[in-house]
Amino acid sequence: MATDVGDATAVEEAPVQAGPVKVAYVMSRFPKLTETFVLGEMQAVEELGVDVVLYPLLRQREAVVHPDAVPFCERARFQPFLSWPILRSQLAFLRQSPRIYLGTLWELLRRTWGSLNFFVGALGIFPKVAHAARLMGAEGVAHVHCHFSNHPAAAGFVIHRLTGIPFSFTAHGSDLHVDRRMLCAKLGEAAFVVAVSDYNRDVIVEECGEEAGQKIVVLHCGVDTEFFRPTEPEADEGPLSILSVGKLHEVKGQTYLVEACRLLVEAGIDVVCTLVGDGPDRGAIARQIADSGLDGHVKILGERDRVQVAALLGKAHAVAAPSVPTKSGKREGIPVVLMEAMSAGVPVVASRLSGIPELVEDEVTGLLVPPRDPTALAHALRRLHDEPALRERLALAGRDKVKREFDVRANAAELVRHFRTHAGIAA
Repeated sequence: MATDVGDATAVEEAPVQAGPVKVAYVMSRFPKLTETFVLGEMQAVEELGVDVVLYPLLRQREAVVHPDAVPFCERARFQPFLSWPILRSQLAFLRQSPRIYLGTLWELLRRTWGSLNFFVGALGIFPKVAHAARLMGAEGVAHVHCHFSNHPAAAGFVIHRLTGIPFSFTAHGSDLHVDRRMLCAKLGEAAFVVAVSDYNRDVIVEECGEEAGQKIVVLHCGVDTEFFRPTEPEADEGPLSILSVGKLHEVKGQTYLVEACRLLVEAGIDVVCTLVGDGPDRGAIARQIADSGLDGHVKILGERDRVQVAALLGKAHAVAAPSVPTKSGKREGIPVVLMEAMSAGVPVVASRLSGIPELVEDEVTGLLVPPRDPTALAHALRRLHDEPALRERLALAGRDKVKREFDVRANAAELVRHFRTHAGIAA
């Protein structure tokens, strides 16, 4: 039976009992090739004894799927937008606790009014999320964790309102930076909120007030530092091998990397740049490569899974992440590919933007350049070409940084501690 929402402090002070904990993960889409951070985190928390159940809002149809995602897909609770079981759950809530059910729907729609994306999205997912809430209550879910502060966090808000199950959410990049509608209400109901960077924490505090900071935990997304590890270096002879991994989209800034490669070639530097990924800007980038006469120097490889990405890292001299803020307000959090590259001992060049400097310390663990500055990007890449000692120094410091602060297992252990505390279950 649904219960009214209790005070967040009351949940924190619940008696802590020993035993396993069941955590439901909610995300926008699964499996999503570009969201390895969610997959890696779920694997790591399961290694720590958490029983993870998956409730994606949508099933993503991908041409390439990470092999490790397949078992999660097989047991994920994918739901349509409407079905007889979903309708029965609405009727059950209306019979058992009509005030809570209707009040939650009203609060969700009231707080998302004015944003077509948020309002329509909230209206669309509410029935299936209410059904998921009923299933979670029946199967003993002790905590709900949502990846992304937009629709998934709204789902956590609804589940908590309908069942009393504590929830938390992780705020990443564009989900936080583009439209923060309803953010403070979600934070108010959440047991705690994870910010992937100090930068994101400051954004949330600026939006919701200093008191909000008491609920925010800064936990970096992490990578498997045993999987992504240095390999025998390739011979220094031959062209400068640059790797860029990410969706082919404005926010990733690949167009500036292509221009930087043109400048390098023009300066007599032999370059081979590989773009791994796909997306809406693929056609435009392919035309730019052709128009710049770079067909022999820059290639679009398409999507690859993490095993293939690790193999490509083993052959790269440098990884470039020339992220930019878009006109619509999109910006990266901290790109996971930078963590993967640094963990694999590959020096990186990245934009001085949002939380990136928290990972890439300029001249210490990598090189930073201004966004939208292909000349500065070309200069940084040329330094890595001309100075092997710099490459080696940055590679060693970069891996050390990731092992200390961005290891997925260490960060997952901290996250699990919060799950258990708010679920009232001891380690």
